[in-house]
Amino acid sequence: MHIPVLLNELIDYLNPKANENFIDCTLNGGGHTKAILEKIKPNGKVLGIEWDKEIFENIKKQNIERLIAVNDSYINLKEITEKNNFKNVSGIIFDLGMSSYQIDESERGFSFLKNQPLIMTYGDAQKTAKEIVNEYEEEKLEKIIREYGEEKFSRKIAKKIVLTRKIKPIETTHDLIEIIRQAIPGNQGHQKIHFATRTFQAIRIETNQELENIQTALPQAMDILNPGGKLAVISFHSLEDRIVKNFFKDQAKQGKATIVTEKPIVPEEKEAQANPRARSSKLRIIIRN
Repeated sequence: MHIPVLLNELIDYLNPKANENFIDCTLNGGGHTKAILEKIKPNGKVLGIEWDKEIFENIKKQNIERLIAVNDSYINLKEITEKNNFKNVSGIIFDLGMSSYQIDESERGFSFLKNQPLIMTYGDAQKTAKEIVNEYEEEKLEKIIREYGEEKFSRKIAKKIVLTRKIKPIETTHDLIEIIRQAIPGNQGHQKIHFATRTFQAIRIETNQELENIQTALPQAMDILNPGGKLAVISFHSLEDRIVKNFFKDQAKQGKATIVTEKPIVPEEKEAQANPRARSSKLRIIIRN
C-alpha cells in the first residue's frame, strides 16, 4: 500500500478551495489526489499523470470521481493539459518518490531485498537497468554511480561490474548486489543504509532519466499555473532537491514567482517512524506571480 508523504503539510500549504483545478504529475497510489479532491468539491477536478502502466491501471479501477487520469510521463505536461483542455490550474504537485507498489510488487528490480530481473523502468524508458550495467563503458558507469548515487566507491564498483560481465551477463538484482559486495571494503556492509542503496539509486535514475525529466517538467508547470497558483515538489534525495531549489531561486530572481518555503518542509518524527520511506522527503513550494 502506498502511503502519501507529507500529506497534511501539502494540503495546508496548497490550501485547495471549492471548485479549483489541480494537477498531480505523479499520481502513484492517489493519496495526495484524493485529499485534494475532497477539498475542491463539488466541481473541482484533478488531472492525474502516472507513467507506470501497472500503477495507472490500479488507479483507473478505482473510478475516482472528478479525476482525469492519464498514462504518460510528466515531461509531456504541457501537451497533456492541452490535449485534455485542462485550464485554470490553481496548483501542481510533483511527488518524486517511487511508489511502494514499484518497490514491493512490480518485480522490476527496484528493491535489492528481492531477487528480480534488472529492469527498473517506470514507463517506456529507452534502456533497462540490465542494458545499462552490461553495455555502458566503465568510465560512464563510474560517473553515473558517483554523481547520481553519490557513492564514494564508484570506481571500484564500476570496475567490478565490467570485469564480471566479461564472464557472464549481469541479469538480476542479486547479481548486482554481489558485485557491489565484492567491490567495496568489508566493513561497509555494516553501515546504516544498505551498501547497495547508492548504486541502485544511480542506476534507477539513469534508467528513467529522472533528473533530466524534472528539469524538463518544472518550467512547463510554471507556464500552466494561474497567477497565484502554487507549485509543490516533494523530493527524496539531495540531487532532486538541489534541482528544485535552484529552479525556485531562479524563478524568484526573475520576478516570476515567490518562494513560500525558504527552508524545505520535512516530516515530523511521528510520520518518519510510521513510514520510514518518508524520512528523507522534502517539500518545497513556490507561487507564480
